[in-house]
Amino acid sequence: MGSVSALSLIGPAAIAQERPVRAEAEQAGATEVGEVIVTGLRGKPRTAIESPTPIDVFNSEQLTQGAQTGVFESIRYLVPSFNLPSRAGGGSSTVIATGSLRGLNPDQTLVLVNGKRRHRTALINSVSTLYNGSVGVDLNMIPSGSISRIEVLRDGAAAQYGSDAVAGVINVMLNNSDKGGQISVSHGQNFDRQDGKYLTVDANLGLSLADRGFANLSYSYMDRGASNRAERIADTVRLYPLVGGQPDPREKSIDRLVTTNYGAMPQESNVFGLNAEYRLNEDVELYSFGTYGNRVSDLNWTFRPATNILSLPEIAPDGFRAQTVIKDEDYELVGGARGVAGGWDWDLSTSYGTSISDWENNSFNASLGPSSPRHFYIGQLRSAEWVNALDVTRGFELEGAGDLQVSFGLQHRWESYEIGQGDQASWIQGAYVRPVGQPGAGQILAPGAQSTPGFRPEDEADVSRNNYSAYGELGWNPTERFYLGGAVRYENFDDAAGDTTIFKVNSRYEFTDWFAVRGSYNTGFRAPSLAQQAYSATTSQLRDIAGNGILVPLRLKNLQVSSPEAIALGAKPLTPELSKNVSAGFTLTPWRNFALTLDAYQIDVDDRIAVTTTFSPLDTRLSADGVTTIGKQLQKILVANGLSPDVSGQYYTNAIDTRTRGVDIVATYKLPTDGFGDFDFSLGYNHNKTEITGIIANPPELSALGNIVIFDRSKQAALTESLPKSKISLNTNWSLGQVSANLRATRFDGFVTRNATNPAQDRTIEADWIVDAQVNYDLTEAFRISAGVNNLFNTYPTRVDAPSADLGTNMYSGLAPFGFTGGSWFVRGVYKW
Repeated sequence: MGSVSALSLIGPAAIAQERPVRAEAEQAGATEVGEVIVTGLRGKPRTAIESPTPIDVFNSEQLTQGAQTGVFESIRYLVPSFNLPSRAGGGSSTVIATGSLRGLNPDQTLVLVNGKRRHRTALINSVSTLYNGSVGVDLNMIPSGSISRIEVLRDGAAAQYGSDAVAGVINVMLNNSDKGGQISVSHGQNFDRQDGKYLTVDANLGLSLADRGFANLSYSYMDRGASNRAERIADTVRLYPLVGGQPDPREKSIDRLVTTNYGAMPQESNVFGLNAEYRLNEDVELYSFGTYGNRVSDLNWTFRPATNILSLPEIAPDGFRAQTVIKDEDYELVGGARGVAGGWDWDLSTSYGTSISDWENNSFNASLGPSSPRHFYIGQLRSAEWVNALDVTRGFELEGAGDLQVSFGLQHRWESYEIGQGDQASWIQGAYVRPVGQPGAGQILAPGAQSTPGFRPEDEADVSRNNYSAYGELGWNPTERFYLGGAVRYENFDDAAGDTTIFKVNSRYEFTDWFAVRGSYNTGFRAPSLAQQAYSATTSQLRDIAGNGILVPLRLKNLQVSSPEAIALGAKPLTPELSKNVSAGFTLTPWRNFALTLDAYQIDVDDRIAVTTTFSPLDTRLSADGVTTIGKQLQKILVANGLSPDVSGQYYTNAIDTRTRGVDIVATYKLPTDGFGDFDFSLGYNHNKTEITGIIANPPELSALGNIVIFDRSKQAALTESLPKSKISLNTNWSLGQVSANLRATRFDGFVTRNATNPAQDRTIEADWIVDAQVNYDLTEAFRISAGVNNLFNTYPTRVDAPSADLGTNMYSGLAPFGFTGGSWFVRGVYKW
């Protein structure tokens, strides 16, 4: 290779920035297949087809096709290996879009904005079937109008970018226009019941800064109404207590559509964005970008009829529906400088991002009786990240040995997570009992605001940690046809996550101008999030814990890993998930307007963090001693550690090893014609299968109790069977003069959900095709109108059960990737200047 003195410099290389990419794209020519990308490599940008690792690139027009109300919703149909269930479960998982790459968890994909790490949301998927315990990034807190394109790297990249990049990287590149702007207004609703009405407004404005830079401003507004697919319940279901032994006359007049929340929940958001650069001189450029968003989400809970013991007749004579309101505030600001010094390109940046989630509840605390408040503050979740980074790179020309890109960098990241308690009335146990003359007279009532009791003092948390990392990376082109890259990274956390060293090697070789092979091997890791370590929540139910016929409150807890209860039941400090990722594939470009890529992969993840089965004192199975129940033995363990026996809980732990194997195929073809317009065809296919290769043994604290399964069959299926194993995406774009259209067909494979203990309650959801269509007409060069449909044939997922007798719900699986509210139509107007 020769000494440094024998090297001559190549022109300064860009460090993952947008402006050089635009010039490269213009040089590439409009007829070539393959967008210029900056993700996954440092130095001179390449086209996606020339990348040594698989990358998908989507521009702003592709992201706004259809009637999607968020960025994640758009990626669902564009990336074959990306899965986004309509509802991953209950609670906060209905508020944030929760999606994943290649069958792994959302927090195993790293999200970047302009190449910089984006902060996590404060919301944890704590009441969810899929992705339980994951803490992802809320892409819908980035205004759609600010996005120039999104690059999705489908390969492990933790050695290059740090923790979380196990499955891949989503890099959001912001609009850098210094002039003009546009405003887009969309409106639509569902075919059935004419519900789910929505309105979105996206605006963008580019400004020049004295010809030395730009400021690009964006705003997005979204208002989405509720949808409901519940059915009316039978007249024979009693909703009121008997009157003198006879049905209450109100049974004949009450609306029997008692459930109103079986579908999408209502939500309203305002999101602002800024992207700016200013050139100080030929060598130094300042930049800044950021977002601010606020969102209000309504979680409308299950109807409680007047026959329910908690429906106090003085407050809710006709029954009631509890409501939780989640108010999210999210902001991030990034600032930095980049330039050239001594031939080295450098980029020094700092960023601070915060997600704040305040929860309120409209119901009442039945245990406080008729005097109970009707509105409660439930508490607050707050997550923050402060990241400081230095990235340096330089290209060298080696005498007789090609080109070499040398990169290195340092990063410091501070993270914090807080849980603030709610109003005392939102969780306290009152002394009220049902009076004589009412059903359940003399009975105490469960404490707390209904459906979402407040965070208790013992649930509070305030934790933080520091992370320090350093990386080095080489990218070598010994010839024009051969590329070899490598990266190594060291990370150190000052908590139980400890330190680790990871690496990546990748390569690409062109056998001909139209055929190349590529492959990579990398090790990676994902440090446990602070939310997984600190999250705790408590609800209560009245149960006969002692077996003496007396009902007392049983506390149901998500236990903090470090809590005395969790430790007594075998919890250990969380450690990082470790991964090994190998991929191999080829690219095929036999002519300029056609490209085909195929990439096969295997991802092994050890010590995956998951939530345990609930350990309950009500477990009536016989314990190992052959005399007492497992529940009694669990109580004995808690009492022996000086703890209350009335706790039923679960906790997060490193417990599962998995292996994921799959293949991605992407094909694109551009067909210009004379007189018939221009066509753009694409095909995407992913097949993905995950298996559990190991589950930790029960901890010693539990191993002697008997037949305890620390991860039941439902939780295991959520990792292996409850995701579609394959997806096919077919897409056609056509344009002729002022008219253009898009037709998209997506096949989502079937999947299985399993009951924790009863195989008879397992359910199979069949595969389905979803067809979307959109037509655009340019009234002028500045004004376009569009109309279209999502789910053209009004397809619903497999009906797995008859409607529940008392609620009229549970016919569909909430894990269906295209939802269960049927088709919808939309219209859109776009004005550009």
